[in-house]
Amino acid sequence: MYPAYMAKLYFHYSTMNAGKSTLLLQASYNYRERGMTTYHLTAAIDGRAGKGKIASRIGIEASADMFDTDSDLFDMIHKRLKQGPVDCTFIDEAQFLTKDQVWQLARAVDDLNVPVMCYGLRVDFRGELFPGSAALLALADEMREARTICYCGKKATMVVRQDADGNAMTAGAQIQIGGNETYIPLCRRHWREATGNR
Repeated sequence: MYPAYMAKLYFHYSTMNAGKSTLLLQASYNYRERGMTTYHLTAAIDGRAGKGKIASRIGIEASADMFDTDSDLFDMIHKRLKQGPVDCTFIDEAQFLTKDQVWQLARAVDDLNVPVMCYGLRVDFRGELFPGSAALLALADEMREARTICYCGKKATMVVRQDADGNAMTAGAQIQIGGNETYIPLCRRHWREATGNR
C-alpha cells in the first residue's frame, strides 16, 4: 500500500543570476507560512553568504546544514526526521552534489517520502554539465527552468567566466566560487562569440 501523497525529487536549474536562491527561500517560506517544516542544505564549498547560510542577492537568507562530497544526504535527512517531521527538504547549490548524493536524495524521496527540491546550475563556464546536475537531469521526477536574460534580451542558457581583465576564460577548474564579478549569463550565441566556440 502506497502513502496517499507520493514525494518527488525536483530539479530547478538555470544559469548564474537567475534568482535560484530567491526561489528556494520563497518556496520554503510558503511551506512555513502554512505551518509546515522545511530542512535546508547547502554546499560547504560555497561560503559567499557565510557559513551555513542560504542567501539571495535581494537580501533574504536562511540557516542551513552544510554538505560536502563525503556527506551522506540520505543519512542527514533521516537523522533530521528523527527530530521531528519535515515536509520538504531544500538543497541549494545542487550542482556541487555528487552522482551518489543524488541517488541518496532519490532514496530519501522514495523510502522516507520526503519531497526534495534541488536548485542549481545546469552547465559550467565551458558549456559542460556539472556531475550533480547531470545526475539530477537523469533522476529528477520534475524539472523546472529558472530564467534570466543575456544582455541582448534573449534567454541566457550559458555562463562565461571572466578573468581579472574581463576576458572570457575557456579553460580551468570546473569549480571556482564567484558572483557577478566572475560570471556573466549569456545566450548561446553570445557565449559562442565570447569563448570563440563558433
